[in-house]
Amino acid sequence: MHHAHAHTGKNLVLAFWMNTAFAIFELIGGFYINSVAVMSDAVHDFGDSVSLGLAWYFQRMAGRHRDASFSFGYRRFSLLGVLINSAVLLLGSGFVIREALLRLFNPEPASATGMIGFALLGLLVNGVAFLRLQKGGSLSEKAVALHFLEDVLGWLAVLIGGVVMYFINVPWLDPALSLGIACFILINVFKNFRTSFRILLQGTPPGLEEEKLRALLATVPGIAAINDLHIWSLDGEYNVLTLHLTPDKDYTLAQTQGLKNAVRQLLSQKSIHHITIELESNAASCEL
Repeated sequence: MHHAHAHTGKNLVLAFWMNTAFAIFELIGGFYINSVAVMSDAVHDFGDSVSLGLAWYFQRMAGRHRDASFSFGYRRFSLLGVLINSAVLLLGSGFVIREALLRLFNPEPASATGMIGFALLGLLVNGVAFLRLQKGGSLSEKAVALHFLEDVLGWLAVLIGGVVMYFINVPWLDPALSLGIACFILINVFKNFRTSFRILLQGTPPGLEEEKLRALLATVPGIAAINDLHIWSLDGEYNVLTLHLTPDKDYTLAQTQGLKNAVRQLLSQKSIHHITIELESNAASCEL
C-alpha cells in the first residue's frame, strides 16, 4: 500500500511540473499569437498547477499510518485534493467562459499557424501526462488524469479550429472553441464533485450494494440472519464494512471463528478491505 502511494506521488509531481512549464509557455505564446483559446487554457493550467501541488501534498498525507488522532488513518485526506482540484477547475472555467463570450461578440484575428503549433505541442505534453496517470488507481490520479484527457480533447479541437482558420477567415471560431472546451470541463467537474461528496457522505460504493452483499453472504453455510450491514469507502479505493451475523445454531468459539473467516474471505474478494463482524445468538435481538 505504501508503494502505491509513492507511485501516485511521483505521478502527481510529474504532472505538476509538466503542467506548470507548459502553462508558462502557453501564456507567453497566447499573447504573441493573440489567441484567447490558448491564453484561457494557460490560466486554466496555472490554476491546475496549484491544485496538483495540493493534491500531491494531500496524497502524501493519505499515505500516513493511523494514529491516536485518526484511527482509520489519513487516506481520506486525498479527497481534499480532489475537491480543491475540482473547485479550481470550476473557477478557471468561469473565467474562460467570461473571456470567450467577450471575444465572441468582439472577435479579433488570431494566428492560425500559431494555434496549430500550440495544439500539436499541447497534444504531445498532455497526452504523455494522461498515459502516465491513467493507470493509477487512486481517486486523485483519476481526477488529474481526467484533467489531462480534457486538455487532450481541447487541444484536438484547437488543432481542428486552427486548420479551418488557416484556410477560412472565421475569427469567432477561436472564442467559440474556448467556450465549448470550458463547458465540457464543467460537466466533468460536476461528476468529480458528485463522486467525492458521495464518498465524504459515506455513500455505498458502486458495485457493493447492500442487496447484492446480503445475497452473497446468504451462500455461506451456518448463517441464519444478517443485520445492521453498513458499507462505505474512505477514499474511493479502501472500502469498509460492518455487520451483525446470527448463526443458525450455537457454535463453539473455534467454530464461530471459522464462520467469521469464511465471511471475511468472501468479502475480501469484493475489494472490501476492513471488515468488522459481530456475532449474535439466536435468542438475542439486534437493537440496531
